Amino acid sequence: MEYTLQTDASLYSTSIVILTHNQLVHTQLCIQSIRDYTSDVDYEIIVIDNASTDGTREWLHAQPDLIVQENLINVGFPAGCNQGIQLATRNNILLLNNDTVVTSKWLKRMTEVLYEDEFTGAVGPITNNCSYYQAIPVSYSSLDEMQQFAKDIMSDAYGRSEYRLKLVGFCILIKRSVIDTIGLLDEQFSPGNFEDDDLSYRMVQMGYRLKLCRDVFIHHTGSVSFGKEQSLYHQLLTTNQAKFEKKWGFNTTYSSFIRYELLQLLDQHDSSVPLRVLEIGCACGATLLEIKNRFPQAELYGIELNPHSSAIAETFAKVQAMNAEEPLSYPQDFFDYIILADVLEHLYDPWKVLANLRNYLKVGGYVLSSIPNLMHVSALRSLINGQFTYTDAGLLDRTHIRFFTLYEIERMFVNCGFINRLYSSTQMPISENDQIWIASLMKLSIHTEPTQFNVYQYLVKAEK
Repeated sequence: MEYTLQTDASLYSTSIVILTHNQLVHTQLCIQSIRDYTSDVDYEIIVIDNASTDGTREWLHAQPDLIVQENLINVGFPAGCNQGIQLATRNNILLLNNDTVVTSKWLKRMTEVLYEDEFTGAVGPITNNCSYYQAIPVSYSSLDEMQQFAKDIMSDAYGRSEYRLKLVGFCILIKRSVIDTIGLLDEQFSPGNFEDDDLSYRMVQMGYRLKLCRDVFIHHTGSVSFGKEQSLYHQLLTTNQAKFEKKWGFNTTYSSFIRYELLQLLDQHDSSVPLRVLEIGCACGATLLEIKNRFPQAELYGIELNPHSSAIAETFAKVQAMNAEEPLSYPQDFFDYIILADVLEHLYDPWKVLANLRNYLKVGGYVLSSIPNLMHVSALRSLINGQFTYTDAGLLDRTHIRFFTLYEIERMFVNCGFINRLYSSTQMPISENDQIWIASLMKLSIHTEPTQFNVYQYLVKAEK
């Protein structure tokens, strides 16, 4: 049965849950902006105060339109949100940080996107200050200018939304029925961080879709609750990341990267024409999901060694939890693109794998690959000084098995039968000391162009 866009006003009713811990001025701005810009949706505001001592409690109790619960201690973000959800009486739950300022038609538009189809479980807005690709460059310098900026965004991008693996919890709108299905926030992540990753993956795991509303902008100051306690904040990030990895079996940061630098190498296909795309090492499938945003008719395939992250990608793509060096079961001449993002250096025989993958490409199909450059000045400087020390990430990542220069990359693709090889690169800022090293290296090298010493990673587009 075809899903019909829901327009029943009662479905749009929303319980807005806000946590406070001091920062009264931010709270006042946030709540007043809700009052000013949310007249088109039925809502209630529930404030959970986590032991404020700056006059926040007194101000909250003087506001007749708020539902307020006081905690004698700071129970943290996940537990406080759960308290608010349990007090909620409306059809949807909006978790909103108190250091936000909302904008015209924000909630109505987000709710419309939430009910575009039966599979959408949660939506979020874009902003000025946020992780995981939800932030955009902004040009305003005051809140009045911000409101006009948000109106322009809604006008220019109206109707644009895209699927995401996760949404950041500074502002996330969730169907109450979804919370009832997946459960409350996991309080092991108190006082905060990674509980929104966990909530997002739990929704995806249950078959729900998450959407980012490209036409809704709200202002977010960011991290005001931690103030100057940045060392505590970073310690908490490390601790909760370990908790997340223990629970889920993968690193959420690594496993949710969207490889935009490789996606820019995709040809400008008609978005209505089906494409078949295979990603080797797809992790949780964030790059594949972005391809789906751009090419809705695309058929998505993946290979991922980690069964935990592949299980997430399997909710929207055809993914096999296996090693790419094992025999593959796809038809020959099947794919338009095969993506290898930071994969070849992890293989025992990348030359054999690349030659084998060529068989599964259509004639005129492409491999898109990113490969670290061992000729980067940082690696050569260490080697000249007798150091080749492996690290947890970077050019000498301890999981790297093979190492490449541009010459060896070109030779590999030529020997594997690829034509029309196009190269681009990513580069890291280099210091004045690095520039001196490069000048010295060039005196010893046959290369007269310093680029090969600056490049951190090569991006390759090679045709069958």
